[in-house]
Amino acid sequence: MEKEEGRPKEGLKTFILSQIEEKGPVPFSQFMDWCLYHPSYGYYASERTKIGKDGDYYTSSCVHPLFGHLIAKQLLQMAGILGGAFDVIEMGGGRGFLCQDILDWSKRNAASFYERLRYHLVERTPHVLKEQRERLAKWEEEGKVFWLPLEAFEAGRVRWEGCFLSNELIDAFPVHRIVLDHGKLKESYVIQQNGELAEQWGELSDPKIDDYLQSMGVMLREGQKAEVNLKALDWMETVGGSLKRGFVLTIDYGYPAEELYAPHRREGTLLCYHHHQTSDDPLERLGEQDITSHVNFTSLIRKGEELGLHFTGLVPQYQFLIGLGLLQEMESLEGELSEMEGLRLRLTLKHLIEPEAGMGEVFKALIQHKGIENPRLDGLRGLRDITV
Repeated sequence: MEKEEGRPKEGLKTFILSQIEEKGPVPFSQFMDWCLYHPSYGYYASERTKIGKDGDYYTSSCVHPLFGHLIAKQLLQMAGILGGAFDVIEMGGGRGFLCQDILDWSKRNAASFYERLRYHLVERTPHVLKEQRERLAKWEEEGKVFWLPLEAFEAGRVRWEGCFLSNELIDAFPVHRIVLDHGKLKESYVIQQNGELAEQWGELSDPKIDDYLQSMGVMLREGQKAEVNLKALDWMETVGGSLKRGFVLTIDYGYPAEELYAPHRREGTLLCYHHHQTSDDPLERLGEQDITSHVNFTSLIRKGEELGLHFTGLVPQYQFLIGLGLLQEMESLEGELSEMEGLRLRLTLKHLIEPEAGMGEVFKALIQHKGIENPRLDGLRGLRDITV
């Protein structure tokens, strides 16, 4: 099917209606997958800028290079624990800013680590891949950056030693939407109603949904809606099967299960982003808005333990960055700036650590390890243990 240039909404709507006519109501998870990843009409298939001031949302890596520099410091410490060559595998690397900042800091500040470092990106969107290759061309020429197809991770064909890294990846996995209705779990389906898309509640499409909630002791209240991210468990299996020895560093926004499914979250956490405005209606702006839900970190931790990925720590992003020296780095940078430039820097970096309005609290850093005994990492230090 060819793309109708400039009309992803109508093209995607026509496609989804045709699928409903052929197959009947579709689970919301399938609808969300089409909205985000359809090869012609999906949100991520569009070449329109999505990240940054001119896009729909910000990520930590596009706020300031210092975010990547601090991640590099954590990778440096991990590499010291492991010894030998160190592979970083970043899935969903976006525009390549995080990779660029990590490599830039490492080359300037840790020559021996940089020599051991090999950075691998996994990206399936053609125009994003193109931008990554352009931005990272000089590091590719140095033999530091490589691109991997998803097929490279099938059945754990390659076993890595290093760190699987992701920043705001799992929140964009398609989720099942559920509700407790008269004491029974029901699932959201997208249907056709007078030529338009509408939502309808029906039986669970997959028994794993109920198993998922029961395994964590989640008890929804009557009328409470929520999301179940089964794709995140599949992703953990891929990572766990591909990591021989090392770490998994997952940065995203979300909560442990008891907080994510707390009674006060009656409508769940699903949100749509368009030009930095949020909406709770995924049936509008088809293919033109991002759709996300908060990550259940408990599910990642429990699935990881099943796969030999042991829990290292889970901390808010502000604590993670401060533990890695954010405040000292800010002070060093400010010393080279004018008073006005220093103020701008503080306001910019404040967004990374501010608990309420910024990314500091709702964003978390989860670290898991494999083949190592009780590693101690600076990013997981308690605030009382940090000397400023």
